[in-house]
Amino acid sequence: MDRRGFFKWISLFASVPLINKFAQASPQKLDMSQVKKDAEIGVVYHCDFPQEDRFRTMLRNIGNHLSVYDFNPMKIKIVVVAHGSGAKFFMKDLSGTPWEKENIRVQELYEEEKSLSTYGVDYLICNITLQRLRLDANKLHEFTKIVPSGVGIIGHLQAVERFAYIKVQ
Repeated sequence: MDRRGFFKWISLFASVPLINKFAQASPQKLDMSQVKKDAEIGVVYHCDFPQEDRFRTMLRNIGNHLSVYDFNPMKIKIVVVAHGSGAKFFMKDLSGTPWEKENIRVQELYEEEKSLSTYGVDYLICNITLQRLRLDANKLHEFTKIVPSGVGIIGHLQAVERFAYIKVQ
């Protein structure tokens, strides 16, 4: 089974209630050395902006990017790094956050993000942002991962892992 098939099976099993119950736990915390390029090409998308339309454009670009490589995660590894305002797009709900009055279609974004994650897209959320804004890590989507610093991991991915950098304007 190739990696793409593996991720599809994992997403199917995640819908099983028992497994889904465990998936609701806090996202995994990673240190810098745990994020690696496990494909020929690595690309990091930088998400620190507040606009939902811009975020949706980024997700569409990621889908287009994957299509060039036949959605094969053995050929391309895409990582999204979110910090600051970008973290809100990875939350189950915005109650108790600085963005709770914003009308963001959280469920739609969740479905789009989850779909892309079946092709190996990783979503890394900045722990400094979580602490500074007092965000509850348990409110993050179950497929996200927490890294010590958003900008720190972007620099690490570019310098050490040789990831290309993209930021949607």
